[in-house]
Amino acid sequence: MCGIIAYIGNKEAYPILIKGLQRLEYRGYDSAGIALMNGSLNIYKKRGKVQELVDFAKHQNISGSSGIGHTRWATHGKPDDINAHPHCSSDGRLTLVHNGIIENYSPIKHALEKKGHTFKSQTDTEVLVHLIEEVQKQDNLPIEEAVRVALSKVVGAYAIVVIDKNDPDKLVAARKGSPLVVGIGDDEFFLASDGTPIVEYTKKVVYLEDEHIATMHRNGKYEIRTIDNEVHTPFVDELNMEIERMEKGGYDYFMLKEIYEQPTTIQDAMRGRINAEEGWVRLGGMDDHVDIVKDAQRFIILGCGTSWHAGLIAEYLFEDLARIPVEVEYASEFRYRNPVITDKDVVIAISQSGETADTYAALELAKKNGALLYGIVNVVGSSIARLTDAGSYIHCGPEIGVASTKAFTAQVTLLTLMALQIGHERGTISDEYFKKLLIELENIPEKVKKVLDSNDKIKYIAAEIKDSPNAMYLGRGYNFPIALEGALKLKEISYIHAEGYPAAEMKHGPIALIDENMPVIVIATNKSLNDKIVSNIQEVKARKGVVLAIVTEGDNEISRIADYTIEIPDTEEPFTPLLSVIPLQLLSYYIAVMRGCNVDQPRNLAKSVTVE
Repeated sequence: MCGIIAYIGNKEAYPILIKGLQRLEYRGYDSAGIALMNGSLNIYKKRGKVQELVDFAKHQNISGSSGIGHTRWATHGKPDDINAHPHCSSDGRLTLVHNGIIENYSPIKHALEKKGHTFKSQTDTEVLVHLIEEVQKQDNLPIEEAVRVALSKVVGAYAIVVIDKNDPDKLVAARKGSPLVVGIGDDEFFLASDGTPIVEYTKKVVYLEDEHIATMHRNGKYEIRTIDNEVHTPFVDELNMEIERMEKGGYDYFMLKEIYEQPTTIQDAMRGRINAEEGWVRLGGMDDHVDIVKDAQRFIILGCGTSWHAGLIAEYLFEDLARIPVEVEYASEFRYRNPVITDKDVVIAISQSGETADTYAALELAKKNGALLYGIVNVVGSSIARLTDAGSYIHCGPEIGVASTKAFTAQVTLLTLMALQIGHERGTISDEYFKKLLIELENIPEKVKKVLDSNDKIKYIAAEIKDSPNAMYLGRGYNFPIALEGALKLKEISYIHAEGYPAAEMKHGPIALIDENMPVIVIATNKSLNDKIVSNIQEVKARKGVVLAIVTEGDNEISRIADYTIEIPDTEEPFTPLLSVIPLQLLSYYIAVMRGCNVDQPRNLAKSVTVE
């Protein structure tokens, strides 16, 4: 979950490293550090945001044309200056940054202590650099060979970059289970956890594969070997990113910018995949597997957090429109409960980063059981994209805010297209209804724009309920997952305790919590269940609860009984989640801002969960 940046070449490394850490800060912001090589080795690291490191380094020697940097999300050891990366070997020769977890660090640490090693930090990373040191000294190995041998002894996940003070014209990097990208410039190399810090310097990249070790030389040469010491010829890919989409563009926070980008990102997720006028929808990722997908006995959808909520919406979509049974699983639980998987199943993995460790591990299990794997990810070249048999990118661009917004609606859009295509292939949607749905789906981006016009009203409501200690979200049918997602957003960025429930479940326990201090947010846009939702609201009002209702334009009945209402345009019921989630995103955003929270970097969270 941490962010890694490294450089070797002829430029000054410090500006590249610092800018890279700022771009990667969404991956972790407990502490940050850099190591710079300029004849000697200078290491600076500080607890807190990258800016703390910048302020500290102002008065230090920051020269050097190679170096490594790290922004941390703490796993082993509390966030402080000592536990911050980079970490050094006991003799000060080797320095290392690491993203991941070394699971067997404890026995390795005890063995090294018996050999005289002493440790300054509480981290598993320091143990790893000491292990590499021990291997190097024992057999007098070059750094790349010492890294290879040492990694053969560890269990866990890692992306690492190592520098050797005695071999200053070389960087060594390796990965297993955690992402690492090598950017290739003119006689220079850039390494990072993702492409965001690299794109302004080069578009040529190599995505390191699991158990591969790369050695980069200052003269522009590089080689990649496997952990078994086999030479690997890499595929040089092209990085497809726009720098402008990684800047705030005048907004106070990335999250607000990304909320307002959704008319565009939903359109981008559909681009080239749907044509209502001609009456077709087609996902290129399914072309070679469409018969297997449409004849599947079952879909198993895997995700974590917001991606799991998108999967819950997909369950309604696939069962409603394509008539295929669906199970939606927390990837973190799926792999540990001996699940039943067959070669008649299609396993769909949803992950914005494409690097979610639990989802990746669950896919590996499904692959062993012969299921077809389909990935829905945002990041091109990510681990899940490479593991799956087929898939589709959501094309929403870099999402910097830790709390997912535009990636969620892009995922739901992609899953909607998938359900429509499969349903049409299977004949479970009439031609007339299919055409009607295509026309309406193409209209969704404009309707999202209209929802965003309610910004000022949502901001006013946020001010009214921002001091509430708890909140409850209720939804039915397609909008039950939106209740879960709305509650998650509020928890993530404002630190208000919130829970989402199916509206009918309220009376089975949660109703005991309702009083005049409990705002209840009801997603009340379901035409098919309108009477039942009205009854739920009446039950809340009878107990003095404060009701905020998300309603369809022109719904006067609910507007009369709710304390606050936010209207969304009328649409077909399967598409309501794409509209009803927007006001909940804005509501959470404004409540968090009013409470003085760091919206883009909420406490204890990181964007890409690459450790289990």
